[in-house]
Amino acid sequence: MSLEHLWAGWRSEYVIGPTTGVSADEAPSGGGVRGDPCVFCRIAASGPPSADNGVLWVGDLTFAVLNAYPYASGHLMVLPFRHVGSLGEITDEEGAEMWSTLRLGVAALDAAYGPEGINLGANLGQAAGAGIPRHLHLHAVPRWLGDTNFMTAVAGARVLPEALSVSWQRLVDAWPT
Repeated sequence: MSLEHLWAGWRSEYVIGPTTGVSADEAPSGGGVRGDPCVFCRIAASGPPSADNGVLWVGDLTFAVLNAYPYASGHLMVLPFRHVGSLGEITDEEGAEMWSTLRLGVAALDAAYGPEGINLGANLGQAAGAGIPRHLHLHAVPRWLGDTNFMTAVAGARVLPEALSVSWQRLVDAWPT
């Protein structure tokens, strides 16, 4: 069976948005290539955590944000503020805070959703599936037995049972302090 393409015109704002927003070198912690827009840097510069920007938690060097196009409800990402594209570029301090933030995110997912498992991962580079390869990010995706249904297998589409704003509220309420 070949992969079907579904029209998703509503995604154009996401794809085009970064070119009209904050560039990577204007993000709070700098970094990036001058004039090179980055959606993650734009999110980092968008203000305190809110359902509007999807930011769940902010640390000194990293932050956690909902994935705007999740594989499952609660799918979150952890990123350094600094615009770096590879693991080799992060500092020991950034790496430690990323791991600590990922642990907090997993605890929030457990408390908010009670999943039967959680996928953790990083897609390093475009060939590995990174949709935004120039800004390193880690994923945490809650999983349940049987959570891939006929829609994924037959239609090549995912069905999410809740809005992003609901996922955001659940995770913020469950985030360890």
